[in-house]
Amino acid sequence: MRAEQIAEEFPVVSIDANALDAARMLAEHRLPGLLVTDAGGNPCAVLPASQVVRFILPRYVQDDPSLAGVLNESVADRCAEKLSGKKVRDVLPDHLVDIPPAKADDTIIEVAALMARLRSPLIAVVKEGRLIGVVTASRLLGAALEH
Repeated sequence: MRAEQIAEEFPVVSIDANALDAARMLAEHRLPGLLVTDAGGNPCAVLPASQVVRFILPRYVQDDPSLAGVLNESVADRCAEKLSGKKVRDVLPDHLVDIPPAKADDTIIEVAALMARLRSPLIAVVKEGRLIGVVTASRLLGAALEH
């Protein structure tokens, strides 16, 4: 099975898009992440939902999770404020910037290897330099388990 056979349409966001809008898209559609494109519309990064959660969580709670239980809801309400005025590029994890897309004729094992190496919930698929879709980890697992 090849990447183009399991690639599906998927929401895409520009690297210069509003980070709060991207977070809302992740939440509303319950996505594992978003494919990020550069100014030319080429896939260039992946923004995992988990990275956005990490970005909005205060650093001191990340360092000491026991503090999460003693914080009140007003702190949670301010989490979205951390995204205000930020662009998608500001919240991208370093390891998921400048990621190579899979080629349409790559096998699902090649896509899985790329996904695992990058620790990415999704991989862009291109054919003749044009984005044809995305393979998500759950879609890849489903295809692998069919056989």
